Amino acid sequence: MPAKNLLTAMQVKNAPVGKHCDGSGLWLYKRADGGAQWILRVTIHGRRREMGLGSHDDVSLGEARRLAEKWRALVREGKDPIKERERLSREAARSDSRLQNVTDAAFEARKAELKGDGKAGRWLSPLELHVLPNLGKVPVEDIDQRDIETVLKPIWHTKAETARKALNRLGIVLKHGAAMGYDVDLQATLKAKALLGKTRATSTKIPALHWEQVPAFYAEIGEATVTQLALKLLILTAVRSGPLRMAEWNEIRDDVWTIPAEKMKSRKDEADDFVVPLSGEAIRLLDVVRPFERDGLVFPSIRKGPISDMAMTKMLKDRGHEFRPHGFRSSFRTWCAEATDTPDKIAEAALAHSIGTKVQRSYLRTEYFERRKVLMERWAKFVSDGGADVVRLRVKNG
Repeated sequence: MPAKNLLTAMQVKNAPVGKHCDGSGLWLYKRADGGAQWILRVTIHGRRREMGLGSHDDVSLGEARRLAEKWRALVREGKDPIKERERLSREAARSDSRLQNVTDAAFEARKAELKGDGKAGRWLSPLELHVLPNLGKVPVEDIDQRDIETVLKPIWHTKAETARKALNRLGIVLKHGAAMGYDVDLQATLKAKALLGKTRATSTKIPALHWEQVPAFYAEIGEATVTQLALKLLILTAVRSGPLRMAEWNEIRDDVWTIPAEKMKSRKDEADDFVVPLSGEAIRLLDVVRPFERDGLVFPSIRKGPISDMAMTKMLKDRGHEFRPHGFRSSFRTWCAEATDTPDKIAEAALAHSIGTKVQRSYLRTEYFERRKVLMERWAKFVSDGGADVVRLRVKNG
């Protein structure tokens, strides 16, 4: 019979760094930092398992022995003690199977995949606005297609895109709940979609200013505020508002702005940062905005952090304009097509759009920086010189 109870309380207290056996698979692991951990070694189904029983500060020698005997008894019954402890933990957490808690767990597991670790809150917002207020306290095991239909029906046709996102993310949460061990209906969202039917809503394009009118508007913006300067740089660079609002001075060097991949939309599978060539006019604007710098941000708000995602939109609305900041990307792209001979691949690269298939991109590792640099300088000259640099392309007949 294997020896047991080999250690004394004094030996445990004064144990040097290393592993100390108490017998029958119970060990004390003493670390160099002074901490110590109880470990139970067992063999189950032909493989050795090491199970933590707690730190020496929390678990005495006597308690460690009682715990070890409890789990060894399970081994004698042919059960894996680690899996059994996990099962018991899940059962103890059944009262926490409410949708809100599972949603929090799903988001925590997923946020590394999201832009900026999901700090903007856009992944969660469809659920927080339209699902959790009514179903947040309901156990995920009890949620069915009727529940989902009830909460999404009011927005299914009027806010179709939001409803679609809410349904998609609810499906992700339910799958996460299943992975946590809860007995959920993984088909609930598909059944709910069948009940809701096809949406009547149609997608609408973001209002954009015609490219020929951009120079006149650029001249009227002004340069008195951070928001005005941000909008002007947004027009010149044709980037999305998110990376621009969150731009940091350490991303800008000479005439190049390097946007980290995690700040870019749809670049999760592409590890490279996006490099933006800065025109002379863009550099001039950066010199103007430099005195506003705070906490390393190029465009800080008057309170804390960067300017809000509605700052530029509000400025346009206040001036009576219907077009939106994001629409200037369309203005730029249409200018490329109608007023220049720019190849599509260069224009698309300037907008940070993926070119070709994923396989093609893995071989063609270029973003045409030098050619984009020429293009963006020409765009800046057109915008800031009042549209003087316009050469319309003539389409040949036949």
